[in-house]
Amino acid sequence: MIRERRSKEKLLQYYRRFVEYGTLDANVHPWVAESWQRSKARGIPRDSLRPPVKLAKAELEERRAKHRAALDFLEGLYQEVRGHFNMYNLSLLLLDSECYALKNYALPFFQKSPGEVEGARLTEEDIGTSSIAIAYEHKTPFLVFGPEMWIEDGQAGDAGSAPIFLDGRLQYILTLVSTQQADLPSGALEALLLTIKYVMEHNLAMVTRLEAKHVILDAVPLAVYHILPGGRVAYANKLGQSRLAPQADGGRTDQLPDLEEVVLNYRHTPLAKGLQGIPSHNREVVWITPRKTYEDITTVLPLYRDGEVSGIAAISQSIEDLKVLEAHAVGYAARYSLASLTGESPVFRAMIEKAGRAARGDHHLLLQGESGTGKQRLAHGIHQAGPRAAGPLITVRCGDIPPDVLAGELFGTGGGGAGASPGKLELAHGGTLFIDEIEKMPPALADRLAAVLAAGRLPERPEQQLDVRIIAACDGDLRRLTEKGRFPHRLYETVARTVIRVPSLRARRDDIPLLAGHIIGELAEQHGMGKKEIAPQAVAVLKGYEWPGNIKQLQAVVEQAFFRTQGSVITPQAVHLPGDAGPSEAWKEDREAFVAAWQAARGNVSRLAGMLDVSRVTLYRYIKKYGLEKE
Repeated sequence: MIRERRSKEKLLQYYRRFVEYGTLDANVHPWVAESWQRSKARGIPRDSLRPPVKLAKAELEERRAKHRAALDFLEGLYQEVRGHFNMYNLSLLLLDSECYALKNYALPFFQKSPGEVEGARLTEEDIGTSSIAIAYEHKTPFLVFGPEMWIEDGQAGDAGSAPIFLDGRLQYILTLVSTQQADLPSGALEALLLTIKYVMEHNLAMVTRLEAKHVILDAVPLAVYHILPGGRVAYANKLGQSRLAPQADGGRTDQLPDLEEVVLNYRHTPLAKGLQGIPSHNREVVWITPRKTYEDITTVLPLYRDGEVSGIAAISQSIEDLKVLEAHAVGYAARYSLASLTGESPVFRAMIEKAGRAARGDHHLLLQGESGTGKQRLAHGIHQAGPRAAGPLITVRCGDIPPDVLAGELFGTGGGGAGASPGKLELAHGGTLFIDEIEKMPPALADRLAAVLAAGRLPERPEQQLDVRIIAACDGDLRRLTEKGRFPHRLYETVARTVIRVPSLRARRDDIPLLAGHIIGELAEQHGMGKKEIAPQAVAVLKGYEWPGNIKQLQAVVEQAFFRTQGSVITPQAVHLPGDAGPSEAWKEDREAFVAAWQAARGNVSRLAGMLDVSRVTLYRYIKKYGLEKE
């Protein structure tokens, strides 16, 4: 494009000779000469710009919105150098691929105000020979000296235009106009134009790649983070931001917090180690936030610059989401069968027989019993014994999550359009949805569920029939709650066609030795430890307790006794019943006792929480209290 400065007087003579006599001088640039001939043949006026073809105001705004990235780039650049533009009387113009002027910066163009030019079409057919027309025709940058312009109003200045390409396609025409050429160093206009072209093309290519990456990262069922030293979050995808957001609904926000502000156990996660240069791959990690606790599979990779850790990339996926994905893809099989449930007492055998009969049907049913009696395992057994065994078994717990989140869990998000996320009701299609603690479901949500089950379709996808069996569980008497108006009658009638009452552990004390032995066998296999037996005296201790927390409470007590026993026989001294005073509480004040428990659990946070019968949140508080984060 670079052209040596030409004599304006001679160029003006060449122009006059052509327009008056049709004679083309050999010194006229061939591209300019061709354009002059076409402009004359079209009868384009030479004195001034005729009323142009213009976009309507609404259409111009629509195009500007479409090209916002390019306009924002030029606006930012112009604001930085506007002083130089004013000093040298430079004008900057951006046109789209159809040569419609999207924006005019600085001085008038062809003696027209920005308002007159913006939205106008400036092709050769409209304004004759110009740098715009030649750059568009030949797809290369080109400088036109004043007398080479077809319209005489534009001959006071030189103009250079450059095509802007993205992914090999012409996207824009960029034009610079100078009306004080003598003040500019030779070649300055061309150099400035080519510099803007180069930077703009690279900027738009980067923006396009980033937008594609954002779409991809927002679509994957993973929380993705770029974290800088000190814990500041430089980037988080949509799911990652929803976890870090302080409000209940999450969502995107321009303000990304420091991880230490929102992840309460940050110092005890692989994230902190990653910033020390220690990678982690597919680690089970608990993220404790003020709003919710997440159990994830997490990978953390250190990032390096000049040999130093400059940050980390963290990719995390909910273990529950992994189960749902597995259920959606290949069917999530029940982990327990009716035959695997432990017990020989008459009340237990009667329950199993009724469950077996109910499993052979396909109607919804209700499991009713105190908390911790094993209703979830029974639901697994019923699913496996029924005609839907090959389908997925999906679980939703009404007591674990806020009502607004529960609605999304059940029915999905996004209304069935692009970017929609299916709910567990839809994921359970062809199988079973186990709804635990159904009595805690908000009434409005319960009414909505009853309506969907009655219709057999989701409102968002009326064309798709819903094929799902509901097994609901309630810790209390759901009929009584319904009669008191505390649970919707319609949903009760839907799920309670068959009611199976799960006996408390107090009602089946003779099963306690079997249950304890079964728990010990599972623990030994799970943790790769030797088998242990429970002494008859220890069994007597267990049978003498009332067990208000039922089997779940028995599980916790036996698990603690198992890890507390160094030998192969669990004695009464190793059994610490809930409410007992003694060494079991010493860890709360005694660091050595806590460290001993930590070592017995082999540093496994989940195991230690079970041994001490506390939540992970409480456990992390004591880990911090005793200064164990660096050990």
